[in-house]
Amino acid sequence: MVELVINGQKRKVTEATEDTPLLWVLRDELGLTGTKFGCGIAMCGACTVHIDGQAVRSCSYPVGHVEGEVTTIEGLGNPAALHAVQKAWIDGQVAQCGYCQSGQIMTAAALLDEVPNPTDLQVDQAMSGNLCRCGTYPRIRAAVHAAAKLMAEG
Repeated sequence: MVELVINGQKRKVTEATEDTPLLWVLRDELGLTGTKFGCGIAMCGACTVHIDGQAVRSCSYPVGHVEGEVTTIEGLGNPAALHAVQKAWIDGQVAQCGYCQSGQIMTAAALLDEVPNPTDLQVDQAMSGNLCRCGTYPRIRAAVHAAAKLMAEG
């Protein structure tokens, strides 16, 4: 059994072994399906979550190695109080098919926690590991900048 803090709540993992990828624990055992399976080899970014604020690829991160609080897209914000990145994504109509967007949003949020006012180059570098088959990269970059402004405004 593994105990985790996920989205501010203590959760017990009883069905998975310690080498089970965090993604499958989140989705299959805990019912948190906002984090998506994309490639299974940590290359596309669809499965991105935060562990103590750091963006990690949950498809290749063993649940037994988790030390610290896990934040998923469900815990980033809520309908009554969206995170600035979520608000910017909606306002900018970033999503096309939407499949990669939870990973994109989680990566952008981690970037803005580290670099509050990133340049285009910093945004492009931080987001480069998150693939979008629909090609919404210009809207993603614009939304990251819009979220930075929202965060700066308080």
